[in-house]
Amino acid sequence: MEDLKRKRIGILYGGPSTEREVSLWSGEAVHRALVERGYDAILIDLDSEVDRRLREERIEVVFNALHGRIGEDGCVQGLLETLRIPYTGSGVLASAMAMNKEVSKAIFRFRGIPTPRSCFFPGRSAIGRRLDELPFELPVVIKPVCEGSSVGVTIVREEGALAAALEFAASFGGGVLVEEFVGGMEVHVAILEDEAIGAIQVIPAGEFYDYRAKYKSGGTTQYVFPAPLSPEVEREVLDAALAAHRALGCSGYSRVDTIVAPEAGKVWVLEVNTLPGMTATSLVPKIAAGRGIAFPELCERILATASLKS
Repeated sequence: MEDLKRKRIGILYGGPSTEREVSLWSGEAVHRALVERGYDAILIDLDSEVDRRLREERIEVVFNALHGRIGEDGCVQGLLETLRIPYTGSGVLASAMAMNKEVSKAIFRFRGIPTPRSCFFPGRSAIGRRLDELPFELPVVIKPVCEGSSVGVTIVREEGALAAALEFAASFGGGVLVEEFVGGMEVHVAILEDEAIGAIQVIPAGEFYDYRAKYKSGGTTQYVFPAPLSPEVEREVLDAALAAHRALGCSGYSRVDTIVAPEAGKVWVLEVNTLPGMTATSLVPKIAAGRGIAFPELCERILATASLKS
């Protein structure tokens, strides 16, 4: 840690993605925490000149607080590898695979990690699809294949809502994932330094834990830590989350989203977030706090995992 305090830390945040606002909140929170801990840290908003800014500021280590495309999908990670600047979070390949829901789910299935059935429509080919063209019945979850923070996600329960949901998801580009809806308890797991440190239940202010429920609920979304699970089911959730993190080759930290179905405590892995939110309402800080890890300490521990991955 003392060695890191002698280095110039750049906190990448903002950027052009649909999750820019959340990334700004994350970056500002991390910056305050690291400065409080005595680090020489500055904020750098991601733009097309970011490579020049990193060199001009003589950045030696990057804390990546970006969310969404460009920052979370391997693009920035590739730049940092090229510049030989160690960074937090996962590497190029793991970031790209985790961001692409179709790819990550294929890997989960290959590794025997339970995940809801799905089908993928590349580009805009999902638009105009009928219900009888899907391999399962309603309800279904419609998602852009490469967005985070539940951006563009719709739960379709009636056939009349299918067309609009497909068109909405397709508008984000990259293709559309149609996933079988699995009901149950929303449970999210924090991974830190290759350990599943805890699981939290989310009771969203709305139909599911969408962007509004995450960041705009006005305190009406509820969080229960530890998640109210039996010891056996909790162990299954933590093991499944860590298996998903490792299957994609993630490093440093992540958040794994799961559904625990009421029948026999069945656990379903939905996705892995390689750069989870670091805001006041974010889940990884909540779980860490529940384990006695204060936010500044969490940021410091994440910073200590910064490395080059290739």
